[in-house]
Amino acid sequence: MAYPKLNIPKLSDVIVEQLEKRILDGVLKPGDRLPPERQLAEEFGVSRPSLREAIQQLASRGLLSSRQGGGTWVTDRLETAFSDPWEKLLNQHQDLHGDLLEFRRVLEGAAARGAATRATPADLLRLEHCVDQLQNAYDGGDLVQQAQADVRFHQAVAEASHNVLFAHLSGSLLAMLHRHVKDNIADLFAVGEVAEELRAQHLAIWEAIRDKQPDAAQQAVETHLDFVATTLRTQQRQAERDAKARLRLEQLDLP
Repeated sequence: MAYPKLNIPKLSDVIVEQLEKRILDGVLKPGDRLPPERQLAEEFGVSRPSLREAIQQLASRGLLSSRQGGGTWVTDRLETAFSDPWEKLLNQHQDLHGDLLEFRRVLEGAAARGAATRATPADLLRLEHCVDQLQNAYDGGDLVQQAQADVRFHQAVAEASHNVLFAHLSGSLLAMLHRHVKDNIADLFAVGEVAEELRAQHLAIWEAIRDKQPDAAQQAVETHLDFVATTLRTQQRQAERDAKARLRLEQLDLP
């Protein structure tokens, strides 16, 4: 009787799978440098030629790259494949901002629900750290720091959902989301004093996740993004009224 041959994977393919998992899990993020070849080979318990072959496979697929001066780095290929064309369109077409907020409402609401269900103690510690950074940014009144802390918090929520697609789709949006969030914060503050409202909304998201309340976590995200959308629409209408008023004023023959 003939038995089928065992399908034993090449060692380099096993290493590729392990490195891919680290990238997918967010352990290795875009811009991160891989440990030195010798250290990584010892960590995996493999030969350096096998490790080198695995790295070459990932480099050929655009997930890793070598830089001048040495070292291997994680690329932003998974992010820019989605965000590159959309970022320019969002900058050129203001009406798309509402669509982006609606998309964020669905994506981040589901991610928060998942995080409230599956977040580990380590996830909660990371989220608590992100909340502390956000609080400090609000206290300092620095809009740039607020935008950065806002993005870090929402990305940490997505990663705490332990859904790879949620985490990486959020990561794919990060470049244009950073610009979008920064603009949102500037516009919101232009409307009035809403820092405490935004602070409370982020705390509500965090507390619902911490307390393992999926419905409340999703609702808190939806409430937050509904507030942002409504306030931005109000600000836009006010800007349009101001522009019309200035045009009328220019028509007057004032001394």
